[in-house]
Amino acid sequence: MKKIIALACLGFAFTVSAPAFAAGEKMKGCNKEATGMKGDERKAFMKKCLSKDYVLKSDAAAPATPAAHPQHNKMKDCNAEAKTKALKGDERKAFMSSCLKK
Repeated sequence: MKKIIALACLGFAFTVSAPAFAAGEKMKGCNKEATGMKGDERKAFMKKCLSKDYVLKSDAAAPATPAAHPQHNKMKDCNAEAKTKALKGDERKAFMSSCLKK
């Protein structure tokens, strides 16, 4: 019972802290985009930028498809191959190392 309560509290903590983390990341991005602005111009831009409708320029340029992440796809393929070969322990580690270097 204590474990269940602890897990529920931990899950709640992550749920509550996730939006705060996202807001901090957005603030960093807005500050980066506001470089060179001063006074009222900066204040107006920051207000607009921090609204939930505004999309950061860095987010718009980020690749949206998994195909844009070749290392991720490579890891996925190597894991699948290691699984079909039923590799475990040091044997799997050595295989993954060589597979990812290809």
